Amino acid sequence: MLEVDTPYDMESHVGKKIGTSDWLLIDQERINDFARITGDENWIHVDVERAKRELPNGLTIAHGLLTFSLLPYLGGKILNIRERSRGVNYGSNKLRFTAPVQVGSRIRLHRTLVKYEVAEGGARLTFSNEIEIEGSARPALVAETISMMYAKGK
Repeated sequence: MLEVDTPYDMESHVGKKIGTSDWLLIDQERINDFARITGDENWIHVDVERAKRELPNGLTIAHGLLTFSLLPYLGGKILNIRERSRGVNYGSNKLRFTAPVQVGSRIRLHRTLVKYEVAEGGARLTFSNEIEIEGSARPALVAETISMMYAKGK
């Protein structure tokens, strides 16, 4: 894990890989919980029996947005800014779902800092993110995301 004191210390990491998270299992319970919370109960995600009959390998697949929603959690396992008051999502520039995440898969995040900007109260950080599926040649997701990290007292 990369640890820095303040958001301003991230400037020296532009163009560098910040790190790789640990593996995270995507199980049916997580998929079902996401479906219930979002209301997206498409059968490809939640109907295990139908998936056995109709989907490749007979497995349900995680929502693309479930995979995307895990970026803050996985990113928190890669970077710790000790002297910050808060961090917030600022947006996304690019997002592609390049391979399905089947139930029972393990995923992990690779993150690189591509841009640093001083912003009022802190720093705006643009990351290149790739979520790898264990054993797959193609990533599940590639995304460019922006986070606002506020310095303590701001």
